[in-house]
Amino acid sequence: MITGKNYIGNLLSAKGSKTYKTFNPLLNLENTTTFFEASNDEIEDAVAIASNAFKIYRKTSGKQKALFLNTIADEILALDDLLIETYCSETGLPEGRAKGERGRTIGQLRNFASLVVEGSWVEASIDSADPKRTPAPKPDLRKMLIPIGPIVVFGASNFPLAYSTAGGDTAAALASGCPVIIKSHPMHAGTGELVASAIVKAAEKTGMPNGVFSNINSSGIQVGVDLVQHSKIKAVGFTGSIKAGRALLDLAAKRDEPIPVFAEMGSVNPVIILPEALQKNGESLAKTYAASITLGTGQFCTNPGLILGVKGDELSAFIKDLGKEILQIHPSVMLHPNIIGAYEANKAETISQPNLEVVAQYNGKIQSNFAKQMITTVEGKAFLKNTMLHQEVFGPFSMVIQCENIHQLEEIISTLEGQLTGTIIAETNEIEIHSKIIEALQNRVGRIIYNGVPTGVEVSPSMVHGGPYPSSTDSRFTAVGINSIKRWVRPFSFQDWPNNLLPDELKNENPLQILRAVNGSQTSKSI
Repeated sequence: MITGKNYIGNLLSAKGSKTYKTFNPLLNLENTTTFFEASNDEIEDAVAIASNAFKIYRKTSGKQKALFLNTIADEILALDDLLIETYCSETGLPEGRAKGERGRTIGQLRNFASLVVEGSWVEASIDSADPKRTPAPKPDLRKMLIPIGPIVVFGASNFPLAYSTAGGDTAAALASGCPVIIKSHPMHAGTGELVASAIVKAAEKTGMPNGVFSNINSSGIQVGVDLVQHSKIKAVGFTGSIKAGRALLDLAAKRDEPIPVFAEMGSVNPVIILPEALQKNGESLAKTYAASITLGTGQFCTNPGLILGVKGDELSAFIKDLGKEILQIHPSVMLHPNIIGAYEANKAETISQPNLEVVAQYNGKIQSNFAKQMITTVEGKAFLKNTMLHQEVFGPFSMVIQCENIHQLEEIISTLEGQLTGTIIAETNEIEIHSKIIEALQNRVGRIIYNGVPTGVEVSPSMVHGGPYPSSTDSRFTAVGINSIKRWVRPFSFQDWPNNLLPDELKNENPLQILRAVNGSQTSKSI
């Protein structure tokens, strides 16, 4: 049951006077539930109990945290059709997408459960003492990763499950030993509350401290501002626009105690199609990329918004084919009137730029909140001169850059802002002679795809979902996969500490049997 209230720990609360409703973009009408925006008192209460919970939860064993995470997954599954129906009513997305995203959310939780129950993720390191060393004795030093404190996670608009209430940021933070306060996204507050109820139930079932999780409603920006500025909050997770992410980064930096903001923001995900590949597979590539550009109505952070090739008959034919193929795909609904409004505004601003040509735009009759896909093209010289053309148009939109030659293509890549992904389409012999393109692209992205599409982010230990600014605020970390846990921890050393008072991870006998670096060698043996 959806109440519209905030979860302040395990208590439902509705002290605020400001209310709002979610919206069904497919039916073009408001959903019925009224949601209560959190009051200042509720924010204070949520942070206070999170801070208290941290004192206990930070010491919770990996086995206990794993049980908690797996129980969250079980409770989400137990929501069954109610969750799927709510998700669809708040997004307009189909049932298949809802179930797929639920599966990814469950998978992430279980992956982190496996990680923490095994335990080696803490990167335990021991350098034994040498009292006879000269000219000065060597101390005993032991290091591991420890959680940093209460985390605020902002739910993402385009992934109500996998990047929101129990999504990757939350799963990673809880796995690390940090309590989480969710700033629920107003577009899918009902979905968020249902998932929050599953987390709260799991916390109660597994004996977690009250305050290990809270879910805060908000229709505007002030609640998020108040949370980020609160002195007891120690880090922020965010997925969304560059404007919002940068605002949070600046707020966090101006605090008396600055804190990290791990934000995944905008990206145009450049695709480079080299001449031989274009000549050999131009028609099939046009079909493939038309599907990728329109997938999920272009509402993916890895949407291929920029395609680069070298001028010639093959590229001209590809542009024509891409325009033809994209018109064969029926438009689909965007997540909210605000999102399609931004799409239309950004699209209009982009196509108003000089020297840009509209190749194809869907002009058929469509329903409210459906997006008309568009392909544009511009010459490399004009693209280099106009940085407005470098910006993301969030939706089913892509731009083909016609470069004069390979050298100009390399130059364009080097001038791009940081991106989540880059893609190279090439024949094997072709890519071998274009190492400079690979090097230039590697300097601008977090992940390079070879002969594929950027849409689709595999959840695995080797995945990097992040990149140079502004695709993310810290390119050293990924927002996807088990290594994302490293955002919510810090290294800590014990010097000359009694063995019996050390954490189990650092004791001589290694009771957890984890892999440790002992005097420079990796081992799970005791010392």
